[in-house]
Amino acid sequence: MKVVQLLPALNSGGVERGTLDLARALTEAGHASIVISNGGRLVEQLEREGSQHIALPIHKKSLSSLRQVRPLRAQIQALQPDILHVRSRMPAWLTYLAWKKLPRDARPRLVSTAHGLYSINRYSAIMARAERVIAISECVRDYLNDNYAHYLQSPPELIYRGVNTAEFHRDLSLPAGWRCQVENEFPTLKGKRWLLLPGRLTRWKGHQTFLELIAQLVKKEADLQGVIVGGAEPNKEHYAGELMAKARELGIASRVTFTGQRSDICYWYRASELVFNLSQRPEPFGRTVIEAVAIGTPVIGYNLGGPAESLRACFPQGLVEFDQPEQLLKTTLTLLNSEDKPRLPVSFTLEAQVQSTLSLYQSLINSG
Repeated sequence: MKVVQLLPALNSGGVERGTLDLARALTEAGHASIVISNGGRLVEQLEREGSQHIALPIHKKSLSSLRQVRPLRAQIQALQPDILHVRSRMPAWLTYLAWKKLPRDARPRLVSTAHGLYSINRYSAIMARAERVIAISECVRDYLNDNYAHYLQSPPELIYRGVNTAEFHRDLSLPAGWRCQVENEFPTLKGKRWLLLPGRLTRWKGHQTFLELIAQLVKKEADLQGVIVGGAEPNKEHYAGELMAKARELGIASRVTFTGQRSDICYWYRASELVFNLSQRPEPFGRTVIEAVAIGTPVIGYNLGGPAESLRACFPQGLVEFDQPEQLLKTTLTLLNSEDKPRLPVSFTLEAQVQSTLSLYQSLINSG
C-alpha cells in the first residue's frame, strides 16, 4: 500500500507522535509512507525512519488556506496513493475538497482519525465525513455517534492509540548514571520518592490540584517529592511562574521540582513511585496513562473521559472521582503502601493499533 497521512505540522503532541508511530510501522511492513504537513522539528526523525515528507501549508485555520486545495490535488494525483488518512480538521477540509474533485475511479480511499472531542459545528463535522472514521477511545466513538451521526457513512471504528512497547516496557532499566545525573541537575530530588505529573503546562492539566495534593502529602510522608515534567505552551510561559508562586504560597517550593520538557520521559516513569493524570476536563485518550502502565508504574487519575477508560482496563485501583481531594489523598497514600502493579492489555499496544489500522485500510481497498 501507499499511504499518505495529513496533519497541520510535525512539532510535538499526541497526534504528531501517533503519525510518526504509524509511519514507522508502515515502512517496517514494506508499505510506502508519505506525510504531508507544514513541517516541524519531527520531520528529520520521520525521514530518518523511512517516510517521505512533503511540505504544504495546510495548517492555518483561515479561508486563505483554500488556496492549497489545488496544489494538494496535484500532489495526490502525482502520488497516486491507496489511502489518504487525515488527522486534523483544516487538513481534513482541504483534503476532502481536493479528493471530491478527482474522478471517482481515480480516488484513493479516505480515512480520518478523530483524536479529540471537537466543538460541535460544521467545521468539526469534516472529521466524520471520511469513508471510514477511526475513534481513538470509546469516549470519542460515543461523542461521534451522539453528535455527528448524520455525517458518518458507517459506525466509527474503535482503535485505541497504542504505546510502543519497545520503548515503554516492564523490563526497562535506568541507564547507568541517569539518576545521579538528574539529581545533580535537580538537587531537590535526592533521597526522595518521586510523584510524577507529566504533561504540558496548561491550565486544565491539573497542576494546581497536584500542588495542593503535595502540600497535604508532605505533612504525612517526609520523603516525597512532587515532580512536574513538561514545558509551557508557546506564549504561555507565565503559567510556569504562576505555578511556582502557588508552590511558594503553599510552603512547598522545595518539595516540587519543575523539570521542563524532557525527551527521556520513559525513565521518569520508571523512577517514580506514582504517576498522575489530573486533567480538569474529559480528555479523548490520555497517552501518559498507558505509557506509565506499560512500564509498570501505578497511575492515579480522575474518572473522566479517555484516561478513565484506560485506567478501568489497566489499573482500576487508581481511579478517583473528579474534584474529590480527600479521595485523591487517600488513594495516593494507599497506593504508596501497596504492591499492586498495573498491566497493559494488548489492545493498548502500538502493535495492535497498527494491525487494526492496516486491516481497516485493506478492507476499504478491497471493498472497491
